[in-house]
Amino acid sequence: MKQLLFFLIMSFFIMEPACSQPPASRPAVVNQEFDKELTRLLNFSVPIIGVEELRHIQDEVYIFDAREQEEYNVSHIDGAAHLGYRQFDKEKLKEVPKDARVILYCSVGYRSEKIGEKLREMGYENVSNLYGSIFEWVNQGYPIVDQNGKPTQKLHTYNSKWSKWVDNHETEKVW
Repeated sequence: MKQLLFFLIMSFFIMEPACSQPPASRPAVVNQEFDKELTRLLNFSVPIIGVEELRHIQDEVYIFDAREQEEYNVSHIDGAAHLGYRQFDKEKLKEVPKDARVILYCSVGYRSEKIGEKLREMGYENVSNLYGSIFEWVNQGYPIVDQNGKPTQKLHTYNSKWSKWVDNHETEKVW
């Protein structure tokens, strides 16, 4: 019995860090403190994609916003469909093939990672989480659009605490 207990405890210490370690090679972010916060916050249970890489394939993939409707309405990445988090709407996925490339984002990546886990459980094979999410998207100067598809500088930053991670001075932070 002692040997089994010892084995289980040692397995936890050996295996647990591997489940939550950030990848050694992560996409670049503008603010290194933001990168530290992301590595603390995320489990890396869903593969990540960088902002620059998404920008190059934006028209070739399915992009979903895992924030709440109010946040999406203020602004979102052009071409992204609202999927939600608390009000997750799996009906919006019914036309998406299970093997299609799906990119998820939220404010910083936590909620989109959780939705990514759900999608993978639902059988979607090629799901990625946008590293730094919409905050990093605007930090790198990429455009966002409002609910009418018109360019905007407004970004819903969830709350005042999280707004500190938006470094682009042209962005108007709302919550």
